[in-house]
Amino acid sequence: MPYRRLPNTDSARIRAMKTALEKSKDLPPQKLAYSARNIVRIQRFLPLFESSIQQQRQSANTRNTRGKEYNEALRKAKIYLTHFIRVMNMAIFRGELPPETRAFYGLATNDPSVPPLTTENDLIVWGKRIIEGEEQRIRRGGSPITNPTIAVVKVRYQSFVEQYNYHKVLIKKTLDYVERTADMRKEADGIILELWNEIEEAHKHLEEDDRRQECEGYGLVYFFRKNELEKINESSQEILTENVVSELMEEDTANLQSIQIRYI
Repeated sequence: MPYRRLPNTDSARIRAMKTALEKSKDLPPQKLAYSARNIVRIQRFLPLFESSIQQQRQSANTRNTRGKEYNEALRKAKIYLTHFIRVMNMAIFRGELPPETRAFYGLATNDPSVPPLTTENDLIVWGKRIIEGEEQRIRRGGSPITNPTIAVVKVRYQSFVEQYNYHKVLIKKTLDYVERTADMRKEADGIILELWNEIEEAHKHLEEDDRRQECEGYGLVYFFRKNELEKINESSQEILTENVVSELMEEDTANLQSIQIRYI
C-alpha cells in the first residue's frame, strides 16, 4: 500500500481542503466519507487561512517596494550629514571657525573626523545632534554653514526618519502576519489529518486499489515506495509482453487463414 503524505505547502493545504469541501457539495451528508463537523470547520477556517496568506504576501510585497525608497532616503541623509560635518571641519581648518565650534554638535573639539553613521540608530542620533547644534549656534550669532545648509540637511534627515518609522511598522506588520499564518498552518494540518483519517476509515472495507482511488477523490495524496514502483513496472512490462505476444499470435493466425483461403 502506498503511503499517505500530508500537504507541506500552503497551496497544497488549501487544495486539500477545497477538494474535500467540493465533495460535500456533490454528496448528501449520509454518503459523505467525513463528518459534518469537519465540513463546518473547513467552511469557517479556509477563508481565514487564505486571507492571512494573502495579507502576508501583500505586506511582504509592500515592504520590498517601499524598501527601495527607504534605502534611498537613508543614503541621502547619510551623505548630507557627512558633507555638512566635512564642510564645518574645512571651515575650521581655514580659520573661519574656531575648533570649539565642534562642541555645538557633540563632537570633540580636537577631533576632525566624521562620527560613525553606519547604522540607522547612528544616523538618527547624530542627525539630531547636528541639526540642533547648528540651530543653537546660529541663534547665538554664528554664521550659517552652507553647501549644504542645515535646512537642506534637516529635510533629508526628516525624510529618512519618516521612512524609517514607516519601515519599522511594515516589518512589524509582516512579522505579525508571518506568526499568525504559522499558527494557522498548525490548525490547517490538524484539520486535514483528522479529515483524511475519517475518509480512510470510511473506505477501509474496500480493496486496496479501490480504496486508494476513492480516497484520492477526496483529495488524499499517496506516494508509492521504490519497491512498489518496481513491482508496478514489472507488472506493466508483463502485461505489455503478454499483449504483444497475443497480438502476434492473432496476426499469425489471421495470416495463416488468409493463405488457406487463397489456395482453396
